[in-house]
Amino acid sequence: MALETALAPLFPFPQLPAIPLVDGSGLFPVRRIFCVGRNYAAHAAEMGDEVDREAPFYFTKSVFALHPGGGMLPYACGTGDYHHEVELVVALGRAGFRVPVAQAGALVCGHAVGLDMTRRDLQALAKDRRRPWDVAKDVEHSAVIGPITPAGDWAGPENRRISLSVNGVVRQAAPLSDMVWSIPELIADLSRYYHLQPGDLIYTGTPAGVGAVQPGDRLRAEVEGLEPLELVIGPLPE
Repeated sequence: MALETALAPLFPFPQLPAIPLVDGSGLFPVRRIFCVGRNYAAHAAEMGDEVDREAPFYFTKSVFALHPGGGMLPYACGTGDYHHEVELVVALGRAGFRVPVAQAGALVCGHAVGLDMTRRDLQALAKDRRRPWDVAKDVEHSAVIGPITPAGDWAGPENRRISLSVNGVVRQAAPLSDMVWSIPELIADLSRYYHLQPGDLIYTGTPAGVGAVQPGDRLRAEVEGLEPLELVIGPLPE
């Protein structure tokens, strides 16, 4: 029996997410989400870990975990300890493979404020059992991101600060210079393992001060010079 040359999908193809540019001039289609672990020594210490200064390490989130913009952020199901982690996000606009550090900056097309929301209780359980972090990190709506500021419109992370407040009280605050691995170093290292492409996002790690959120909490995430993120945590799932 001849194989059909054109097969109809069993259900509609999913629509991939896109993030608006801060000036409203276009959309950034998202391809992949890479996240950097333990890129701030103080955060690693508060989690009982140490920074591996030989090389960065990563985990990933599905593009379907993306939550563009602020507004209402659903509280994740399956957890009683949902944590905020504010991060600087790097958006890539060019392809690259085995890119030297000195050339890595050319791949960047913009930056944004992001949140890596985490089921902390499930992450702790996974660590204890030496299991992957997927169910703790790759959570629906957990890759929060604000509009992207084009690279040419932001001077870069030098002398900039990152912070997050909950109900008006600052919980996380640090200079971006506290990052163990710089943006060019992260891009160059990732490009050893992946053919980086336009549409890839890199969440560059979080400073110390992570903590649990509760329904009704109001969060404001900021990186100096970028559009801030403001959102409200939704009710507990039924």
